Amino acid sequence: MTTQTQRSLHLQFDKVMTDIVDYVIDFPITSNLAYDTAYYCLLDTLGCGMESLEYPACKKLLGPLIPGTIVPNGTKVPGTQFQLDPIQGAFNIGTMCRWLDFNDTWLAAEWGHPSDNLGGILATADWLSRENISKGKKPLVIRNVLTAMIKAHEIQGCIALENAFNKVGLDHVILVKVASTAVVAQMLGLNREQILNAISLAWVDGHSLRTYRHTPNTGSRKSWAAGDATSRAVRLALMAQKGEMGYPTALTANTWGFYDSLFRGQAFKFQRPYGSYVMENVLFKISFPAEFHAQTAVEAALQLYNQLQQMGKTADDIESINIRTHEACIRIIDKQGTLHNPADRDHCIQYMVAIPLIFGRLTASDYEDNIAQDSRVDTLRAKMYCHEDPHFTQDYHDPDKRSIANGLTVKLKDGQVLDEIVIEYPVGHQRRRQEGMPLLLKKFRTNLARQFPETQQLRILSASLDKPLLEDMAVNEYLDLFVI
Repeated sequence: MTTQTQRSLHLQFDKVMTDIVDYVIDFPITSNLAYDTAYYCLLDTLGCGMESLEYPACKKLLGPLIPGTIVPNGTKVPGTQFQLDPIQGAFNIGTMCRWLDFNDTWLAAEWGHPSDNLGGILATADWLSRENISKGKKPLVIRNVLTAMIKAHEIQGCIALENAFNKVGLDHVILVKVASTAVVAQMLGLNREQILNAISLAWVDGHSLRTYRHTPNTGSRKSWAAGDATSRAVRLALMAQKGEMGYPTALTANTWGFYDSLFRGQAFKFQRPYGSYVMENVLFKISFPAEFHAQTAVEAALQLYNQLQQMGKTADDIESINIRTHEACIRIIDKQGTLHNPADRDHCIQYMVAIPLIFGRLTASDYEDNIAQDSRVDTLRAKMYCHEDPHFTQDYHDPDKRSIANGLTVKLKDGQVLDEIVIEYPVGHQRRRQEGMPLLLKKFRTNLARQFPETQQLRILSASLDKPLLEDMAVNEYLDLFVI
């Protein structure tokens, strides 16, 4: 059935899809705060990718599907020598940036990591730029990437505000696929009908189950699921560019549509229209590579570690730990029993609290087996109890607060009960931006140093830290700086 046949049947696309397309095509981004935040988000996300290259489990997944394949004018993968087609390039970049669970976060009825969309955005922008240059046309510039990031963040985040895909067993990367498809299709120059077709293909697509994020199946797929989703988006947008038909009532069709088949018959709810709210309020992971619902708990645990040190005590002197938290934390990362791998450990609040109380730190390497095998870790985990504070849950969902509060109370074996330490907002929260951005740039510098010699670091920093210069820089020239 052709697109012309769709018209003859008078099928109208579902409003959820038309709203996305109208936003992607027509909505001007005028918020300086959104662009400033997107700039920091770009640097931080690329930095996360550089740190991920330290881990063989990530690095083995990168490169072309068939070894030795080089694509003329293809996407260059930062920190490597790979030059790939934009679909595989999106998988590589998306997987690198997401691997350590250290990129930005959005928390609502559904949670997720909107910078996961950068895989598809950056891969497409780089490929298009190199293609344009080969044809005597102008390349895209980083400002185009920032605009696409703001819009992808907004689509993913606004749908997530009121719609819990996790409660029907679907993984949040479904929203990465939808958002990436929309902005990549626009970047490719598709017309309104083609973008609608592409988005409908994304909703019809097979969708990931959350089972790889939860006991007893927690595993490494959670680290490449977003790369898979954003690369799938590029594929679907390219298919729509070639004229592949769409499915106008992919969401609302009786029995067979998304709502009836996968969302328990419920239509999506929306809190606000699309604008630039999500990028302006996105959460950065700055201090710790920890699932975001535990960020404030880790910060509190480090304060307790210092307090214990001053008292001449250690984690061995602890009798019990009470963790006062919010409902989403309990649902996602309150885990007892055996933790089988790093993917299991970085989604366990007890583990993420135990490590700083014992060692005074929490780094990505602390999730590895050599640290987890320390008997003190599981001994301390067994002394922790989580319970929900309804006020914390309420503030978590409040659009004016969006707190991620945790309170830790430690009782010692000698009977002393230390004052509870409560932290409502992590360093990466919008309310702590002034405190957080210098630390974020420090994190970026540290991550560059993991992969590049000093002279190359300086070239990257020279371009990256001058925001006006960077915004006007050709995408391909910027990514060339990251070739190892």
